[in-house]
Amino acid sequence: MKAHKFISTILHPILIPTIGVMLYFLLITNTFISKIKFTILGLVFITTYLIPILVLVLLKKLKLIESYQIKTIKERKIPIGLMIILFYILANTLNRIPNLREIALLFYATSLGLFIIYFLFYFKIKSSIHLLSMGIILGFFMVLSSIYSQSFLIIIITALLFAGILGRSRLYLEAHNNKEIYIAFFTGVISPLFIYYIL
Repeated sequence: MKAHKFISTILHPILIPTIGVMLYFLLITNTFISKIKFTILGLVFITTYLIPILVLVLLKKLKLIESYQIKTIKERKIPIGLMIILFYILANTLNRIPNLREIALLFYATSLGLFIIYFLFYFKIKSSIHLLSMGIILGFFMVLSSIYSQSFLIIIITALLFAGILGRSRLYLEAHNNKEIYIAFFTGVISPLFIYYIL
């Protein structure tokens, strides 16, 4: 049980966007100086990590959620709705900066993926945000492979491996069922590909 909780924590969806941007700066040749990279990473970290935590704390104080795990569909609607907006604003902000279109794509895709997750609430489907985030990273590096004609096979295989481990942990913790795991993961993979081909 403790191992599965640990896996769910270290691969938490609010950490994945910052990790994705870090990998982008490490693996993609660019002309950004270190100061600019840290500024962008700081913006991403604040928007995708600190603000979501503050939102959850506020919702807990207001008794709109019972726990930080936001286990029910009802509890998930407000935070995910806010995250859709935040990720979209972040994507628009980054898209205005020269040479950051690829990173903007990551956050447009995340906003789209979260929107699909939100839409599925109306069909009583509580898809896994954990697996959505892993799928988005996989799809994002598939897109980058196409853009730069460069193989990111190690990242893609690692993302698949982590997705499998994470999916098993979420099932073990009874946070989701198989359908919710697979829907979320494939939604994540498809979202960056869709955004890339329509932008």
